Amino acid sequence: MVEMNGLSQPAHLSPVDLNSMRARTLGDYLKSRRARLQPEQAGLAKTHGQRRTPGLRREEVAILAGVSATYYTFLEQGREVAVSREVIESIGRALQLSPDEHTHLLGLWNGNEPEMALPITSEITQPWRDIVNQMAFPAFITNDRAELLAWNTSVDKYVLDYTSRAPEQRNMMFSLFTDPEMRARLINWEEMAAHSVAIFRTSYDKYTHDPWFPKFVDDLSKESSEFASLWELHHVEAKRVTRVYYQLPDQEQAIAYDINSLSFTLDHPDLHLCIYSPVKEQES
Repeated sequence: MVEMNGLSQPAHLSPVDLNSMRARTLGDYLKSRRARLQPEQAGLAKTHGQRRTPGLRREEVAILAGVSATYYTFLEQGREVAVSREVIESIGRALQLSPDEHTHLLGLWNGNEPEMALPITSEITQPWRDIVNQMAFPAFITNDRAELLAWNTSVDKYVLDYTSRAPEQRNMMFSLFTDPEMRARLINWEEMAAHSVAIFRTSYDKYTHDPWFPKFVDDLSKESSEFASLWELHHVEAKRVTRVYYQLPDQEQAIAYDINSLSFTLDHPDLHLCIYSPVKEQES
């Protein structure tokens, strides 16, 4: 069983250590985006013979981005080299990043600002619990680890009965891939699974200092081959309004909700308030 509520406070890390972690994360991300892009997609002539690795070669990305092959190789290798926004933007265009991927790339680059070890919130105040409890439809608060910190009775009824589950089982990602009851209720499970993993990847890359994230991913990959396969894709997406469909055993009709995710204040940037709003029948 994965220990998901234990707080793994990072040991003191110097700015040098944190920047080195960020450089490696940036390099891994660039490599994953290069591997999925074929020469023909990038407007390059198709090469004869089989390539040793999938996707573009490093030197091809360098040509498309207008940088030297050595410089781009250093970036992929996670070396701490100076890189301007103009260069990182050019590399993003060469890799044909989506808007969400482009935003994620800029976040990893971060303008060469000193890296800060971001904290994770594990408790919320009672007023926020009261707000969630007063909502008529499913609503809950999670942190960037996908740990469930507050939820109402509608969540128990439609999403999953978290009240009856142990605290260490109250993680939305873990439930999505390992709990058969949640999977049975969620009609568009495949769509939500892919979207959820892509969102979780953005958190994973943001908390390069926190050993909780790689341990969680490793443990969940062992529990779920479907999660492991999605994780290997290295997709990233931003939170947006997402439609879900639930079918309960005692109800004939499926119920559709739009999930709206709201961020907290700057004091708790890792918290998210998720509110389900019912979809009118003609819209579903």
